[in-house]
This record gives sequence, C-alpha cells and structure tokens, in this order.
Amino acid sequence: MTQPLTPAERRPPNHGPKAAARNRDALIVAAREIYAAHGLDAPLSAIARRAGVGQGVLYRHFPDRAAVAIAVLDENVRQVEQAASAEGARFPDVLGVLTWHLTESAAFLGLLHADGAAGHSEALAHALVLSDRVGSALRQRLPEGHRLGPSDDLMLAVAMVSGAVSGPTREVRELRAKAAWRLLGVEVGPVRPFEG
Repeated sequence: MTQPLTPAERRPPNHGPKAAARNRDALIVAAREIYAAHGLDAPLSAIARRAGVGQGVLYRHFPDRAAVAIAVLDENVRQVEQAASAEGARFPDVLGVLTWHLTESAAFLGLLHADGAAGHSEALAHALVLSDRVGSALRQRLPEGHRLGPSDDLMLAVAMVSGAVSGPTREVRELRAKAAWRLLGVEVGPVRPFEG
C-alpha cells in the first residue's frame, strides 16, 4: 500500500491553459541559461527541469531543438527593439542590450550557421528576418553622421562583433565583444538586458 504524499511532497497544482504563456517564458529563459552554460548539445530535459516544467510541456511549445533556439533569438530581438523604442534611449545603450544578448546567446549563432550549411533554409530565412529587425531597431537610434551610418556598415559591425563573441564563459565573451566594439571605435553603453 502506498503512503499518501505529505504537503511538502505534493506536486504544484496544474494551472492548465492559464500557465501556458508563463511556461513558455520560463522555457525561453531556461534555454538561454542552459545553452549559454552547456552549449547547444545540452539535453532538452535540462531546459525543462530548469524551467520547472515537464518535457511534455516543452514539446507542446517547441517541437524540436531548432524551435527552442529560434524562440530565444526572437525574444532577444524583441528586447533590442524595446530598448530602441524606449523613451530617451541612446544608441550606445541599445548597443549594450544587443551586446548582452550576443554574449548570452553566443551558442545560438553556431546553430544558425550550422542550419544554413546543412540546408535548413527555414531557420536561415528566419535568422535573416531577425537580422533585418535588429538593423531597423538600431537605425532608430543611430545618430546622424555616426561612423556606422554609411551603407551596410552598421550590420557589418554587428556581424564582426558577433564573430568575436566566443569563449568559455559569458564574462569572457563580454570582454571580447567590448574589445571588438572598441577596435571599431564605437561607444557601447552598459552591457545588460533591457529592463522595461
């Protein structure tokens, strides 16, 4: 005969559909953390555990690993757009938010390149759309006459900095990103997530 669970051992209540958005947000945050620490080969079960949900919940929101990565990239771009749209935002501050996301999500850049190389055109096409959205957001705050204003210099600089973002820890990646911006002669504000 099984013993009844004590209150401390009971599972949290199932909030059903009301929890869907909260669960999805938790999965995105967990995926960013897990992938930043362990790379893209980290088990999806680790993401579900970190988010405090079962694997079934993860698969309801994201059918595969690429879908998780794209969701994180979408959220990154959304935060850059919010930073650019914030009242009084300055270009260096928006670059600081972008740089934070580059250092946090460096592992995702490899996925996008690998998907493109392997012929997964859907993920690559999505990455191009996201890149266009980032460019649009940055141009909102690019001061007139800025050194990155001509032609495609702005997104070329972003690509160069993202290429420099490598290293075993987020701190090392941030130092390399800041050094890359400095070498390009571009001022970057505090490297942190957007806090709206």
